[in-house]
Amino acid sequence: MISSVRGEVLSVSLDHVVVEVGGVGLAVQCTPSTLATLRRGEETRLHTALVVREDSLTLFGFADADARELFGLLQTVSGIGPRLALATLAVLDPDKLRAALVEGNITVLTQVPGIGRKGAERLTLELRDKVNAIPGAEGVTSAAPSAIRAEVVEALAGLGFPAKQAELTVDKVLSEQADANTSTVLRAALATLGRKR
Repeated sequence: MISSVRGEVLSVSLDHVVVEVGGVGLAVQCTPSTLATLRRGEETRLHTALVVREDSLTLFGFADADARELFGLLQTVSGIGPRLALATLAVLDPDKLRAALVEGNITVLTQVPGIGRKGAERLTLELRDKVNAIPGAEGVTSAAPSAIRAEVVEALAGLGFPAKQAELTVDKVLSEQADANTSTVLRAALATLGRKR
């Protein structure tokens, strides 16, 4: 298992980077957000996972170990291969993905191309209890109020509610609920907005 690579960035493409390690240029598949941090000629260090197939050896690279662990965890679910796992991390950052899995947020998970409702339900069912075991995953269920506010407002906007109305509703719900999490705030906000329609 090649768990990390460090070296000079030789080139950056749309879906991979070539890093020179000991005179060898290694092609490493990465998410767009990771690729955006890399510059040709600069040294980089990527946390990696090597996927071995009969006809290929493919390196997948991540800016941090947390994303790499989630990449591996996603592939333990039937129907999720390395490409779909990488696509999931391209759409959802580790914190957002972990929160969606813990809360069973199907809407967020189906934003990933290739993951339908059934796939999202399978992901939450199989990974809900495993996801908090990853180092650095503590505190997912009790996010800071500002983080909860931002996530719920974004979710409501995605459902078609005006941003201002969503913000006011979420602020009201947060002021009434002391020990809220994203899921409970979203449900309460939807109930409130539903009454106004």
